[in-house]
Amino acid sequence: MASDISSRPATAQPIVTLTINPALDISTSTPRVIKDHKMRCGPSRIDPGGGGVNVARTIHKLGGGALAIYAAGGLTGATYRQLLEAEGVPSLAVPIAGTTRESFTVDENESSEQFRFVLQGPEFSEAEWRSCLATLEGSIIPGGYVVASGSLPPGVPTDFYAQVARLAHRRGARSIVDTSGEALTDALAEGVYLVKPSLRELSELVGRELTSEQSEVDAAAELVTRGSAQLVALTLGEAGAVLASAAGVIRLPVPQVRVQSAVGAGDAFLGAFVWRLSQGRDPETAFRSAVAAGSATAAKPATEMCALTEVEALEKLLPEATRY
Repeated sequence: MASDISSRPATAQPIVTLTINPALDISTSTPRVIKDHKMRCGPSRIDPGGGGVNVARTIHKLGGGALAIYAAGGLTGATYRQLLEAEGVPSLAVPIAGTTRESFTVDENESSEQFRFVLQGPEFSEAEWRSCLATLEGSIIPGGYVVASGSLPPGVPTDFYAQVARLAHRRGARSIVDTSGEALTDALAEGVYLVKPSLRELSELVGRELTSEQSEVDAAAELVTRGSAQLVALTLGEAGAVLASAAGVIRLPVPQVRVQSAVGAGDAFLGAFVWRLSQGRDPETAFRSAVAAGSATAAKPATEMCALTEVEALEKLLPEATRY
């Protein structure tokens, strides 16, 4: 049975996440990936994945609480629900007629390279995506945070996350969006509290190539000046991350870890960020936790999420932020 948000550990402000296109994450390994060959794989791992759900899973692992709302259907959806409930993450599943998608990750042992295959997702009817919005609206608590993350499946309009942002604003909550393409552009036209673009996504948003450190800083600050977002967290992989706000722009490097899997690292970054914000921490402190959590998750195998002790250990290794 799905958990209720009342079972969430106490935090300063409540957090609700929305994942309209979740995926059952399957991960395994093989010695080499060779075309036209039958490749024998090692042990496999299955996790409930997708942006908002991974954000909620991260918050749960770190000792906080978030209500994860997600769409689910078919046999895959039933498995997904069982796995998420087994982790103890408070959740609400919105039933759909289609079958929840899968994603498949293969680590090639000989090269240490990772291959990721992400399926498209089921077609949604208008009634189904509106049901997701209605479930979210009934779960938003004034003063809290709403995290809408991940791709949009077929049948869902590109302004879906913009509608989420409007719902959050109307209910007195802060909206956080992590997506790409037109869905991201539409959401930022509405205005959000926090956005987490990649370098490519930020380049598309400002309409120019970002080829230097200063150009990255200027572009992140531009989104704040435009009113697109109050906080812009630009993630740059091995090159670290940038945080822009009305208070200025800062940059942090990532701690040195042995990267095992990139799956879920960005979601862990966002989960730690909003978790710290919900505790009343300032954005810079939350940003440090986010960088540590993203790195801690990248150091985990397959689709495993980070633990609090790992995040705290990496936080101590981070230097003072560079200020611009």
